[in-house]
Amino acid sequence: MIDWDRVNTLRAEIGEEDFEEVVPLFLEEVSAITDELGANVDLDQLEANLHCLKGSAMNLGFSDFSMLCHKGEAMAAAGNAAAVDVDEILKCFDTSKDAFMAGLSPGQAA
Repeated sequence: MIDWDRVNTLRAEIGEEDFEEVVPLFLEEVSAITDELGANVDLDQLEANLHCLKGSAMNLGFSDFSMLCHKGEAMAAAGNAAAVDVDEILKCFDTSKDAFMAGLSPGQAA
């Protein structure tokens, strides 16, 4: 679900202090998009939204969530936006976020 090697690589690349700043920004940005998707799925914007989510998720190690976003993005690009299981994607984000936060050491990016 979480690619901890990627998380640790990111932490090493940007340093602990910047990591502490990046995590809340990531969660805020992704939550804004997922909240919008949960409230109203705009099929015309779905491909772009999933592309954005996929990239953000990949950067912070949310591997399962990124994979689902990639799959949905490809479906939307092929003209099958209505067939994308947005609920599954949103549930995966929530589960991934919980696993991520539980896996961080106390005080890290809280």
